[in-house]
Amino acid sequence: MAVDFLFCGHICFCCDCRKQKRASSVASGRRRVNGVNLYYEQTGRGKHAVLLLPGALGCSRTDFGPQLKSLNKERYTVVGWDPRGYGQSRPPARDFPPDFFERDAKDAVDLMKALGFGKFSLLGWSDGGITAMIAAARHPHVISKLVVWGANAFVSQQDLTLYNAVRDVSKWSAKMRKPMEELYGAEAFAETWEAWGDGIAQFAKRPEGSICLELLPLISCPTFIIHGEKDPMVPSFHPQCLLKHIKGSRLHLMPEGKHNIHLRYADEFNKLVEDFLEDN
Repeated sequence: MAVDFLFCGHICFCCDCRKQKRASSVASGRRRVNGVNLYYEQTGRGKHAVLLLPGALGCSRTDFGPQLKSLNKERYTVVGWDPRGYGQSRPPARDFPPDFFERDAKDAVDLMKALGFGKFSLLGWSDGGITAMIAAARHPHVISKLVVWGANAFVSQQDLTLYNAVRDVSKWSAKMRKPMEELYGAEAFAETWEAWGDGIAQFAKRPEGSICLELLPLISCPTFIIHGEKDPMVPSFHPQCLLKHIKGSRLHLMPEGKHNIHLRYADEFNKLVEDFLEDN
């Protein structure tokens, strides 16, 4: 089925790579931030703090196993989080008001401040990449570096077609649904995914379909864009747009990569990221 193909390369609910074993040294907890108890996981003891921002309905546990396990723990302190309404940051139930990306960006920055990090880098995947770009634009003095992949700054009609093709989870295979149904429950997962579809579609009604186009020129930190050239959910014009509008950014293309390059090609991806974070 087309849906199977799209999701094996998109959010990868059906792949074993989302179940990668996490490092035993990962600590976890919750912090009260902006009225919500946000769940986070933390590992490493390096001076360079890094926040991992997950994709739609994703969380630290589902989206960043290879990064929590294998990013250099001597150089970095790595923090994964579950945005409000996702994963273990519930309640509240997730909703998608017009400012939900802005809300997530504020939550992310405020969480890191609450954990004692005055300056840090952002690694954002898919929706998390959008959140990361907004955070970097809104809070330039606290963001050291920015890495994004599978992210877009606007929603086109082509994007809407792709989203609509995977909107109905009842058409997915049971194997693909299982991990998210275990996390959220079958009914809540279906409802939240459909709500996400409505939430992301609302940006198509804005001028140029903008999610955060007008903020891209405000990003001043070094920025690394990574793109899988076979990504079925993010057409290649999106990373090119980011490259054009984020001053001084660089783009790396992975010819065989789909949407989940940090999971499917974890070793290569982690090395790219570490080299960028270490580059002066």
